[in-house]
Amino acid sequence: MDLTKRDVREITMSKYFTKKSILYWIIAVLVVLIGIILAVQFKANSSSQTTTATVKTSSSSEKASSSTKKYVAGKDYKITYSNTNLIDKATIQKGLKASYLTDINDLMNTDQQTGSNMAKIEVYYNKDKNLLVERLFKNGYSGNQDSARVVYDISQGKIPDNGADTDSHYPDLPLVYTWEKLTK
Repeated sequence: MDLTKRDVREITMSKYFTKKSILYWIIAVLVVLIGIILAVQFKANSSSQTTTATVKTSSSSEKASSSTKKYVAGKDYKITYSNTNLIDKATIQKGLKASYLTDINDLMNTDQQTGSNMAKIEVYYNKDKNLLVERLFKNGYSGNQDSARVVYDISQGKIPDNGADTDSHYPDLPLVYTWEKLTK
């Protein structure tokens, strides 16, 4: 049996593995690998987007369940500063904060147990004694009769222990701040 080089090649190289077919197989394998890689990346991207959406949704749900209604200035309540040449807004806000009168949700809350139930707040400035006189009007007030009065001593930066002149004649003092509930 005399084997030539051509016969050896034909015996060792199957008809399925010609040079052309090897090239096609390599291309086919590469296409499959690229497809797998793209599919894995797509799945990873879509799952991370799903996770992000879930986180956003859950945090929105927590906000909605933990907070009350969002009140809008000009629609639900109105704040007016007047006589700003006498006293700055920051000092007025400091006095209101000391009296716990800066939380709009609390002021608007009509529940007697948990809210302030306010209809209006007026703040007058006593320049001679360096005091803010805060008149509080609860919902249902009549006439010009306030429900409570709070005095804030600007010099001391607090509400005095003795109530400091809560009977101050506020009509003689300039009005510097008004908060008024507009919705019923």
